[in-house]
Amino acid sequence: MKEKSKKLFFEMTVIVLLAAITGIAWNHRLLRDAYTGKYAIAKTPPEISTTTGAEMMPVGLMQVKDLFDRKEAVFVDARENSVFSQAHIANALSLPLANVDSALPMFQQKVPYSSILILYCSGYGCHDSKDLGKKLQTKGYQQILIFEGGFPEWQSAGFPIEGADL
Repeated sequence: MKEKSKKLFFEMTVIVLLAAITGIAWNHRLLRDAYTGKYAIAKTPPEISTTTGAEMMPVGLMQVKDLFDRKEAVFVDARENSVFSQAHIANALSLPLANVDSALPMFQQKVPYSSILILYCSGYGCHDSKDLGKKLQTKGYQQILIFEGGFPEWQSAGFPIEGADL
């Protein structure tokens, strides 16, 4: 039994030493090649994206709450006005997807294009916030975050809400 342990220990030591020697030799070669200029900087310029850079990013409850507490974002409720008036995230603006074309000019006067927008609706099964985000992107808003948990998740967490039904 002791002989097997010694043999196993010897084999492990050989493997570790070979791996260390190979790693040192490989890295030494790469460093030497970089130092001598063998791996020169690419001569072609980097590709420049043709997109506007605007992407709608999903955000979770804690990220949204952090932005709410720091007052760094404008909360936009994509639900119908009647639902919004009953209850909504505190200080949120109403911009129902169904009325976006008529309500957008007033929204654009209130909200600068440089604002971070957090769009929400009635939770994970509701896609109004994503559809609203696409429309807002076409109008020039670039920083759009989608709070997929929406009002139900916010309310369940006990975070600040406003409305007539409270």
